[in-house]
Amino acid sequence: MKKITVVDIQRMKQEKKKIVTMTAYDFQMARIIDKAGVDIILIGDSGGRYLLGHEDNNSVTMDEMVLMARCVSRGAKQALVVADMPFMSYQISREDALRNAGRLIQEAGAQAVKLEVGAAYAPTVEAVVKAGIPVMAHMGRTPMTTIGSDYRSGSADEAQVIRDAEALEAAGAFSLLLTGISPELAERITEKAKVPTIAGFGAGDRCDGQIGVTHGVVGFTLEELERPRAAYGPVAVSLFEAAERFTADVRSGKPVRSRQDQSVKDDK
Repeated sequence: MKKITVVDIQRMKQEKKKIVTMTAYDFQMARIIDKAGVDIILIGDSGGRYLLGHEDNNSVTMDEMVLMARCVSRGAKQALVVADMPFMSYQISREDALRNAGRLIQEAGAQAVKLEVGAAYAPTVEAVVKAGIPVMAHMGRTPMTTIGSDYRSGSADEAQVIRDAEALEAAGAFSLLLTGISPELAERITEKAKVPTIAGFGAGDRCDGQIGVTHGVVGFTLEELERPRAAYGPVAVSLFEAAERFTADVRSGKPVRSRQDQSVKDDK
């Protein structure tokens, strides 16, 4: 099984093949979506909320990102693994950016890092790329750039977004993740950029690829039990019903242990 590389992702744009990106924060989730054939697995700082229980993405720490990325890297045998640089891991200095990006590659096994940046951080992106670490640039309205408000509401300044895209591509970013911008603007950037664009929230379907936050895509949240909305789930309902049946079997005295033992045996 051939491991997907940054070069492969860039070639997909040239060949007009859609790029599939999904998030993962743990070993088993990575194994499953990797087997499904996704091209990129992103260990997003959203793992702070979905896996670790933080109130927002910006609360996740560098050590937590390294742990999640290490787990995902072990599970992804084919997809390109990209790890988020968390809040304040690169904003203070380029030295910090290089040190922390290096941790995600060397300690965690990621193949690339993602930074939420605009043109002002192009020199930081360039420094990381020059150190031999591929960078996915996340731009538009992002969780980090809209602290205290919902990045999914409102719109980014179009002229500035275009300047950001040009500067970040020139700095060496291998792809651009676009969120919080109009589908029309995302299409314009996609047509002009030589590197692949990935559409996040609000950016439409005319980019070179799409990203899905896996917990939302498959409905793996508690909220899905009360109001299922996931287009490809809801996994939460299946998990809840299975746990409910297991609980009932245990309390009724049914021999569930033999089934557990068989599952463990199969895993080996």
